[in-house]
Amino acid sequence: MDEPVKRPSVNPLDKLIRLTRRGAVTRLKGLNDRQFTAVSAGLGVVLATGVVLAAGPWDSGQRKAERDWAAARDHTGGAHHGTGTPDGPAPAPSAPAVLAALTPLDNAAPDARHTPDSAAPDLRAALDPLLKAPALGTRHTAVVIDTADGTRLYGRGADLPMTPASTVKIATAAAALSALGPDHRIATTVLVSPDHRRITLVGGGDPTLDRTALRTLATGTARALKDQGVDRARLSYDTSRYSGPARHPIGPNENIAPVSALTIDEGRLDDTDSGPAPRSDDPAKDAAETFAKLLDDAGIATGAGPGHGRPAAGSRQVAQHLSAPLSALVERALTNSDNDIAEALARQTAIKAGRPADFAGARRAVTEQLGKLRLPLTGAVLADGSGLDRKDKVTARLLAGLLARAADPAHPELRPVLTGLPVAGFTGTLSDRYTGKSAGTGLVRAKTGTLTGVNTLAGTVVDGQGRLLAFAFLASGTTSPSDAQSSLDALATSLATRTR
Repeated sequence: MDEPVKRPSVNPLDKLIRLTRRGAVTRLKGLNDRQFTAVSAGLGVVLATGVVLAAGPWDSGQRKAERDWAAARDHTGGAHHGTGTPDGPAPAPSAPAVLAALTPLDNAAPDARHTPDSAAPDLRAALDPLLKAPALGTRHTAVVIDTADGTRLYGRGADLPMTPASTVKIATAAAALSALGPDHRIATTVLVSPDHRRITLVGGGDPTLDRTALRTLATGTARALKDQGVDRARLSYDTSRYSGPARHPIGPNENIAPVSALTIDEGRLDDTDSGPAPRSDDPAKDAAETFAKLLDDAGIATGAGPGHGRPAAGSRQVAQHLSAPLSALVERALTNSDNDIAEALARQTAIKAGRPADFAGARRAVTEQLGKLRLPLTGAVLADGSGLDRKDKVTARLLAGLLARAADPAHPELRPVLTGLPVAGFTGTLSDRYTGKSAGTGLVRAKTGTLTGVNTLAGTVVDGQGRLLAFAFLASGTTSPSDAQSSLDALATSLATRTR
């Protein structure tokens, strides 16, 4: 069974309002000053998150303010507020940093202050009993890192390779962002031969290409041909940017379409935009046929159905569509656990590295890129980008280290790895896994992973003192997905209540 995913909440404020009505805010009564401050701050984060999500729209996959903060050169509290006027007051200075900048991590840094299987006393007392839950199966591992300085606070089986399921998307996303940058866009183009009698739709690997984008391409193409007095041309489509098998090793499956450089609506045959769905056997052909109909609507007849083909020599570009920025693709992939986008991210990383854009090339490119980030790769096998392949193996240390690296001010390009994580009780695959009574609601952000007998959770959480912790919990040999998920959620929630 592959991981089912759901659409993000349409309006996260609805859940916040229900949470408040059920008494989450009134539970602040009776707390001491320190607890009151910590919980109030946490609820403030939830409220702010809800308002931001409800306000919309997103800019390049991230809020402008979030992106500006992440990209700021000054890691000690922001920039000075302008130069002022000659007769006006002096500009206000930057505030000092609330949290120290993250110490640059290397392969050993997360474990620098602890032996491989050690823990801070408070975390040992909190997590050890929870890890003994029968629901977590026959084998489980865990790592917790304080992102403020990279110190590993807890480790159990930290270096034991485990099947990560969809949490491997964290690695895929980090590699793509590191290699290509958050502003990279994937191009789909239309080329026309010198005699204007042959049109080629060239796929660049945009997994989010849809009918609206194809209509824009058709309109631009028709305009260019009509300017040359042409109203009929032969259409072909080029998918050569990707190579190797299109079908994922799991075979035909509702969780992923054949991986192609040209696709429409992720090969979905219904009106969904996330989660399992019936899939086309040939999404490239579907996209080309849709494009042909749109060309016809625009006044350009293409005759017989389109076929595979490269652009003619000397062809020129007449239309182009660019995907959303990579930051937005990463966020969508992580929030919705989107397998199609994840595999596209892996192939784009391979193309950037000059490797074949197939499963093998993507595996090598992603692994190499993570190595450049100086992450612990011992035992890692990144067989695919989505986590559907059971051959994938990662350690809890690697996953938690990736999240800590994404929180590092020295790596603002990785920020979408954190902003794309589902919010407990509010968005994506965590929208229905936390309740209004849970201390982790709104404070835990994590990527989920589910295969038969495998359940994982990796993300970040704000603890009772306002510190950002990165964690990874992996379990195998589980027999009840729902019970395993509840046990994983309890582990993350225990971090939210940590006050030491």
